[in-house]
Amino acid sequence: MVVRMRHTRATTGDRRSHHALKGPRLSKCVKCGEPHLRHRACLACGTYKGKEVVDVLAKAGKKEKKAKASAAK
Repeated sequence: MVVRMRHTRATTGDRRSHHALKGPRLSKCVKCGEPHLRHRACLACGTYKGKEVVDVLAKAGKKEKKAKASAAK
């Protein structure tokens, strides 16, 4: 099919003006004040809606132990 009428650059630009990506919506953590994604636990302290749901210290210890084991090999 042949295009019967070409769209100008302005028309194309006007249509695409809403296609830009927007940054993530962030909220402040109630406990530590760090920014985090909405409806997700805070990565810094592991709380969600004021309750601790992830033990961040245990997770960091496990990661450190795994790194030592891989370095020993």
